[in-house]
Parts: sequence; structure tokens; C-alpha cells
Amino acid sequence: MALDSDTLTDLLGAVERFVRTRLRPIEDQVAHEDHIPDAIVNEMKEMGLFGLSIPQEYGGLGLTMAEEVQVAFRLGHTSPAFRSLIGTNNGIGSQGIIIDGTDEQMRRYLPRLATGELISCFCLTEAEAGSDAGSLRTSARRDGDGYVLNGSKRYITNAPHAGLFTVFARTNEERPDAQGVSAFLVEGGAPGLSLGKTDMKMGQKGTHTCDVIFDDVRVSADAIIGGARRENQGFKTAMRVLDRGRLHISAVCVGVAERLIADSLAYAMDRKQFGQAIAQFQLVQAMLADMRAETFAAKCMVEETARRRDAGLDVSTDAACAKMFASEMVGRVADKAVQIHGGAGYMTEYGIERLYRDVRLFRIYEGTTQIQQLVIARGMIREATENGR
Repeated sequence: MALDSDTLTDLLGAVERFVRTRLRPIEDQVAHEDHIPDAIVNEMKEMGLFGLSIPQEYGGLGLTMAEEVQVAFRLGHTSPAFRSLIGTNNGIGSQGIIIDGTDEQMRRYLPRLATGELISCFCLTEAEAGSDAGSLRTSARRDGDGYVLNGSKRYITNAPHAGLFTVFARTNEERPDAQGVSAFLVEGGAPGLSLGKTDMKMGQKGTHTCDVIFDDVRVSADAIIGGARRENQGFKTAMRVLDRGRLHISAVCVGVAERLIADSLAYAMDRKQFGQAIAQFQLVQAMLADMRAETFAAKCMVEETARRRDAGLDVSTDAACAKMFASEMVGRVADKAVQIHGGAGYMTEYGIERLYRDVRLFRIYEGTTQIQQLVIARGMIREATENGR
């Protein structure tokens, strides 16, 4: 349910102030310590940021997609690590339950996800299966009235903090493709569930990933998202979840690009060379113009696709377009930001090099650029076939 305009304005204003006064001042601290202070996490909980997309009847804010991307634009104006902490609860960690979950699963998990009491994660990627979900090796063997899970997952965001794991495992060995995969809800602390060491990453310090290992983890049939009736339907759930997640990530990319543009413009107007601000040089102006135009284009794509999704239209192809373009765009914007800053852009003092490293991940997770290209092309072919062309 959409918020009324005054409430939405108040929310966006509160997020802007929080980013400006609380998050941006500690970006370097978080990057250095690889840890978000508990006080900041508590403030996020109090603001309802862990439940942006969770329905109001379960304690969330229940934002529409169009409203959620407006919040994501603003969260993108600071280190992506802060957004990542709340991202799984709002996206891939909760949407499977919201879209396909049973009433009992919604009642059991959504209220705690909305408050941040429970952190969720999305266990799809494996050592030999990420983009190719049909190659999943994690198995869920039927045993009595339940299942026994065995296997491991890799690079799982927020797994070190998670109390709820959405796990994709093969329930039909006779179907060696994505059609034999089911989605399970596994609670933290389950016997046989263990975590690998926290990964050391190129960027996005403060957000954590690790391997998740399942060694004879026993779950009931009710642990399948949607219940036993949705056995072997997990891949469909994953794809529907990723449509929303890709739009959210696209919006964050736009926000980070806006931050990079603002920092670069301020630097260019202040930095003097040859007796004038470098912003007066046409080649610097050209870079700034390119940055602004690409960011504007991505923002329009995100807003239009979000509006269409809220209208109930199929946006799988358009969401892939937005994710591909926005994630590639922010990489180009970050590169130009370093160039405009010159030597200063290579130094940690200005934070540009940190954002340059941070944004590289956007082209990889929630589907690489190359996977988005396949999704887009296949969507085009499907639409043409359906239209009799």
C-alpha cells in the first residue's frame, strides 16, 4: 500500500538527514574497521529501514517499488555497506516469503525481519553454480516427513549475521536443471549448519560475506517456501525475487553516481590549475556532462520500470535492462570521478577511490552484466514469439 505524500516526504527527508549527519561522517571508520557501529544499526531499526518493503500488516513500511527506489537513491549517497546490511531483509531475504510464502511463514518471520531482530540471507551461489542455477549441487533428500540438506553456498551476503537462510537445493535428482530445485527456509543454529571464515573483499567494507555449509541439516516439509505444494518450484521463486532486487540495486547505483557527481563537481570548482578552476576546462566539463547524462538516463529507467511493476506489468526484461545499464553506468561515472580528482582521486583522503572499488561489485551480484544480457535477449525473443512475429 502506497504511503500518502506527506508521510513519504517525511520518510525521504529523514533518510536524507540520516545519511548526511550520521552515515557519511563515519564512512572511513566503517571501511577501516570493517564494522558498522551497533548504535547506527539500532538507529536503522528505529527508522524502520529493515522493513521498507515488508507489508504494513507485518510491521514493515510496505513501500511500493516506486517508493522504495526513492529511498534507495538516497541511501546510495553514502557507502554501499550501510544499504547492504538492510538490503537482504528488504529484498532477496524476505521477498520469497512475501511472494510465495505460506501464511504461517509470513507470520513467523516477517515481523522479526521488519524490525531487524532477524537478519536474512539468500543462499543460491555455489562454487560451481551461480549464474547457472541449473548446476546446483546442494541437495535436499526426502527423509520421512522432512528433508536432509547437504552442500555448501559461497559469497553469501550477511550470512555471518543471519538468523534466517533462504536455501536453494535440489529436490529432484532426475531433473538436472533448474526445474528440480526447491527453496527452503532454514533457521540459524540448526544442527549441521555452519559458516566459513568471513571473506576479505576488494571493497564494500563493513558488509560481510562467507560460505554457508549444510551437513545433514534436517528440515520439515513446511520449510519449503510456500509449503510442500511448491516443491521443485524454487527457481521460479528466485527469479521473481530477483526482479525486485535488480531494480533496488539499480536505484542504489544511481544514488552512488549522484554522490560521485556532486563530489567531483565540488572538487572541480575548487581545484585551481593555470589560474582558474578546472571546472572551466572544456574536457573536464565533458566528463561532468557525460556523468550527469548517464545517471539521468539510468534514473529514468529505474523510475519507469518501478512504476510499471507497481501497475502489475511483467518487468523482468526491463528490470534486467535497468540493472545492466545502471551498474555499468556507475562504474564509468566512478572512473571519471577519479580522473577529475587526478592524483587526489587515487588517495584515500577523498574517498573517491573507495567508492571506485565499492561499485565494482554491482556488475556482479544479483546477476552479472552478461546474465542480464541473456535475460534481455531471451525476453525479447519470447515477446516476439508471443506476438506471432
